Amino acid sequence: MKRIVLVAAVLALATPAYANNCPNEIKAIDAALQSSSVDAGKKSQAKALRDQADSLHKAGNHAASMKAAGEAKQLLGIK
Repeated sequence: MKRIVLVAAVLALATPAYANNCPNEIKAIDAALQSSSVDAGKKSQAKALRDQADSLHKAGNHAASMKAAGEAKQLLGIK
């Protein structure tokens, strides 16, 4: 029982921190869009994913936002 309570507490504290990282990811994508040398097609896809990540974040769907941001970052070649 203690283990369940501990896991629940960790998840409750970790989720808000994870959710607050979306804007940082979006800022990193914005910077990479300005300086990246990838082709226009990839930049366009990355921009669309960035916009999707921002919308998802604002809607409270942080896991999906981080996924979209990760895909955009991969297209741009950033970590």
